[in-house]
Amino acid sequence: MIDEKLLEMLCCPLDKQPLRFANEEELVLLNKKIELGALVNKTGEKIANTLKNALVTEDGLRFYPVIEGIPVLLVYESITPEV
Repeated sequence: MIDEKLLEMLCCPLDKQPLRFANEEELVLLNKKIELGALVNKTGEKIANTLKNALVTEDGLRFYPVIEGIPVLLVYESITPEV
């Protein structure tokens, strides 16, 4: 899990919005789409592995996966689902 102090320093690399942890409901919706093969990242690549955690922008429109406790804050890896 990401330390809260570290989270306060992180921001979206695209528009500098603050980030927060995705809540359980958001993760369930994302993972359902992953299981259906219907979730892609910014480059159009299908997301293959379910998410245990993710960071989401303040407006809730862009998600960044957290893989093995490491946030992947790359714009091309971001997920913008229509939930």
